This record gives sequence, C-alpha cells and structure tokens, in this order.
Amino acid sequence: MQLVFSDAQFHEDFLPLTFTRPTAEMRCGVLTFAERWQKLLEITETAYITEDYLQAKFRSPEQVQSLFLVPNFLPTDQVLSLIRKLKPGEALVYENELLAANIQMKDFSLNQIEKMTDITEELVFFKKPSDLFTHNAKAIDFDFELLTRGRVSQELSETNGFLGDKKDLFIEEGAVVEFSTLNCKTGKIYIGRDAEVMEGCHLRGPIALCENSKFNLGSKIYGETTVGPYSKVGGEVNNVVIFGYSNKGHDGFIGNSVIGEWCNLGADTNSSNLKNNYSAVKLWNYRHEQFEDTGLQFCGLIMGDHSKSAINTQFNTGTVVGVASNIFKSGFPPNYIPNFSWGGMEGDERFALNKACEVAERVMARRKIEFTEDDRAILTYIFSEY
Repeated sequence: MQLVFSDAQFHEDFLPLTFTRPTAEMRCGVLTFAERWQKLLEITETAYITEDYLQAKFRSPEQVQSLFLVPNFLPTDQVLSLIRKLKPGEALVYENELLAANIQMKDFSLNQIEKMTDITEELVFFKKPSDLFTHNAKAIDFDFELLTRGRVSQELSETNGFLGDKKDLFIEEGAVVEFSTLNCKTGKIYIGRDAEVMEGCHLRGPIALCENSKFNLGSKIYGETTVGPYSKVGGEVNNVVIFGYSNKGHDGFIGNSVIGEWCNLGADTNSSNLKNNYSAVKLWNYRHEQFEDTGLQFCGLIMGDHSKSAINTQFNTGTVVGVASNIFKSGFPPNYIPNFSWGGMEGDERFALNKACEVAERVMARRKIEFTEDDRAILTYIFSEY
C-alpha cells in the first residue's frame, strides 16, 4: 500500500513555512507529520500531492491502490482504527472535507468513492502556522507515547537535578545530559539520539530535543518547545517549534514562534511575543495579502527556510519572515518581511538569487547535505513568483 500525503487546501495557509515543503514535511511535537503517519500506519512507501514546483523534489504518487491522507492532524484511537480499516472505495470526512480514502491513484477521482463516513470526534487539526506552537504540547505527548512505548530510556546522570516522574523523561542512545535541571512535572521531556544538553541548562517540559541537536550552556527552555534535528539553541526559549537544521545559539529570547530549516538567529536576537497593550496579535496572511487577527495574545515570529538575522536584531510581536531573507539593519524591522529581503526594511533591495543559492549551498554542506538542482529550482520559482 502506498501512503499519499495531500496538501489539500492547506498549502497556502501555512506559508511561508510551506514555500519549500509540502504540509506533511512540517514538524510539530517530535516528528514531522509524514514521519508520524509512517509510524502509525507502518507504511514506508510514501508520496505527495503538492504544488507543481515542489513535485520534482517530493515524490509523485505511483498509479496504484493507495491510502490518500490529509496529514496535518493528530488522530484519536478511534479515527486511527477507521483509517487502518478503510477498504477500496471508502473514505473518511471531517468538517465536510475529505480526510482519508482508500483509492486507486490511476483514476484519482471522488467518483470512485462509494462510502463516506463522517468523523464527529473533535480532532487536533493544524490549519495555520500558529497552530504548530499552540498545539505543540499535545503533539509532544502524542509522539512521546508513540516513540517510547515498550522501550527503556537511558539513565539520567546523577549530576543533574530532576523533578517529576521518571516515566515522563526519555533519553535516547548516545544523548548526553550533564549538570542541568529537568522538570517533568509540567510535561514530558524527550532527548533524541546523540543530542546534548550542555551544563547549566534548565528544562521545563514539555520539550522535545531531536536527534543530534544541542541546548547550549546555560539555556533556559520553557515548555511546549520542539527543537528539530541538527540544531543549536541557547538563551531563553518559550513555546517554540524549530523544524531542524537551524541555530539560535546565543542569548536572546524567542517565544510562541515557528522557525523553519537552515535559519540562523544572530547573537542577542529577540522576538517580542506580547503587545504592550495585551491585545490580540495579527499575522500576515499570504492567501489574503493582509494582516489578520490570530485571536492569540502571545505570538512571536514565523520564519521561512534559509532566513537569517544579524546580531541584536529585534523582531516585533507577530512578525512573519519569508524565505531566504537576510535581516541586518538597525531598528525594528516591519511585521512582514518578504522573501529574499536584503536588509529587512521596507523598500530594501532583494537578496540576489545566485547569492542566496550560494549561501544555502554553503550552509547545507556544513551538515553534509547536498543543495540539489531541485532545491535550486524551488528557490528560483519562489524568487520569480513571490
């Protein structure tokens, strides 16, 4: 059986995070949505229905019988059971939208669906970027159980201080945690394979530190935070999701934020997550090309892939940064910074495409990951169309 992830109507709603990936490749909790569903359904063969310019990098479906799935939600046990039991021609519907279906991709059409079942349970559904940090605690809990059930954690070194129940702490093989404090009374803490918590860190769950990532010396990490693989984080962080391969290695605060891949926040970069008048925060909406009310009192920074901030950068509450932007000028940059901004201020010139690709290639090579022609084509499309 082939598992086919569909962006459905959500791709534009998750910009700028989905400029460079399908929705299934976003991270929340410990895993990406794709990784989570592969484990839940025990299906390794996956494909994507996404934007045309992304399709070359992300495998198109084979024309075979497939499990079609909108991936950006956490299933209940009952819904997961219904998905597993779908027979050819059967589908599940949630809030009047197709959620999952067992269909033949050769004749991809709703006409082949003979039976639709409405899901009446309320699901944890992710529909916009801020949902990734708002629902991150639930995602961490979900993934913690999925990844650790029936397994034994490494022992926590006696050099550390610990509060809570040890069953809420899991340390994977190769991880190092020394001379720090970990508080699981407020939520679970997951430390991934070969990750490191350096001396003097304070962790207050729920937290996920993924494979080969680090909390630098003296970091203060508040709950509902995920740091994806191969990332470095220091300073003060509260309710942040970092997809992976990104660094915030120095002092400075970010909260209630989502950071894509291959980003770097310079030393003492700060992001406000609360307005002085305590009113709801507005975020830039790419679909409607305007700022829209999130209904959230706490909302910080949403940053697309390959973007970077210089030392001492100060982001306003509710700032959206596009792909491959370089923010380095003095003063508060605007709340919306377009793709390929060079400087970050309104009216600045664009970051030259060839230079942006050179930087991306250089940064990825440091992690021994190739910047492919598909990657170059994606950035070229974003540069020309957005």
